[in-house]
Parts: sequence; structure tokens; C-alpha cells
Amino acid sequence: MRHSSRLVTLLAVAALPLALSACSSGSSGSSDTGASVKPDKAKDPNAGLLTGTQLKKALAPASTFPAGLAPEADGASDSAGDFLSPSGRSAAKPDCSRLEGTAWIQVTGLKGGVSFAQNDYANHDKTEEVAQEIDEFQGTAATEVMKDLRTVATECAAFTDTDAHAKVKVAGRSTAGLGDEAYTMTLTSGAWQNGTTLVAARSGNAVVTVLSTAGGDNGVAAAKKVTTRILGSLKSEKSA
Repeated sequence: MRHSSRLVTLLAVAALPLALSACSSGSSGSSDTGASVKPDKAKDPNAGLLTGTQLKKALAPASTFPAGLAPEADGASDSAGDFLSPSGRSAAKPDCSRLEGTAWIQVTGLKGGVSFAQNDYANHDKTEEVAQEIDEFQGTAATEVMKDLRTVATECAAFTDTDAHAKVKVAGRSTAGLGDEAYTMTLTSGAWQNGTTLVAARSGNAVVTVLSTAGGDNGVAAAKKVTTRILGSLKSEKSA
């Protein structure tokens, strides 16, 4: 999620800029050979990627979320029909304090993909939340994002919550059966009633990130259910 909130997530994102090149040649010498070589058309680095408008359609509907959760008015946004410029890395090492917000991908120093769509659901007193986001990346950037998330789980294995000054533990694990690859991170603390879980799953050039604090299992089941629904919808959008 690109905005911040007191509940935890990482959505992230980074993209690798691709160099565009074109080749051209002309005839040499005094005679005309009658043939010419036209410049090659530069390949569109966004070819095959979905726009924010298309990604919005792939987000899980309200019926996928636990009972009692409703859409947050300020939690929905997308990149519409245009593609954004690829964003670079702002930091060499993970900023573990960002795990206290709703943009867990930014913990890696990355900002976002070239297109995205997101929204949040929460209960009335904000004690439970499920936030979903889809980002599209150019080239091999989506694979790099997944690799960076694994680094976060290792380098931020334990940190101190800045508000409650409580010790927080971060556990990460690969998750089978979701997209091309998936990774789950769960935050727990003895000072919390329930933990927070993020499921990140890659499907081609798209990375789906779902944060959940809903349920008594640190949000795991709700996060996995929403992720599964999004991955199915992404396949439908890309084949349409």
C-alpha cells in the first residue's frame, strides 16, 4: 500500500529502467545500391503490462474479505490508464521502521511499479485490517522485488516498535501454490493481541501484496484467501 497507517504492510516495489536503442545505417560510397536499412523500432518496456485501470478490476471484491470489514474511503487509489516512470532504490539497506506502516515493499528502499491499484478494508474500530495491492514491473524487476522481500525478513528479524517500544519479531517463509512464487512474512509481539501477516506473490511481471491483521491467526488465512482471488483475476484480465 502506498500510503501509511498504524497497521503493518510492505508493498513494494521497484522497477528496472530499460535502455531503449535504435540502429540505423545508410549507404556508403558514390553509387546508390537501391536498398536502405530502416531504424529498428525500440521495444516498448510496458508491452504486455496491465494499466492501473485494468489492475483495479483484478482486486478482490468485498465478498472475499472477512465479515465486519468495509472499504476505507482513503485507502483506494490506482495509476489509471497511464504508466509511471520506473522508480529506483532510495536506500541500500532495509528500513525496518517502515514495517510499522502499510507500505512494506518500501522497507527495501523501493517505491513502486509502473502501474498499480490498491484498496483497504477495516472494521469499525480499526482493530482489524486487510489491504491489497497489485504492482506491474518492467523486465525482471518483479523477481528482484520478491528477492528483496526475503532480505527484509532476514535483516529485520527483530526490531523495536517506535510507538509501544515493544520488541517485534519477523518470521518469513516461502509459500507454495500461489502464482510463480510467493513469500509470507508475519510480525508478532508479546505486547500485541494479534500479529500482522503479509503475503507477497508474483505472477509474471505483477507482484500482489496483501496485508492482514484479521482473525486470530495473525491474519494468515485472510491474507492467503485474498491473494488467491487476486491471482485468479489477474489471469482473466491478461487473457481478455
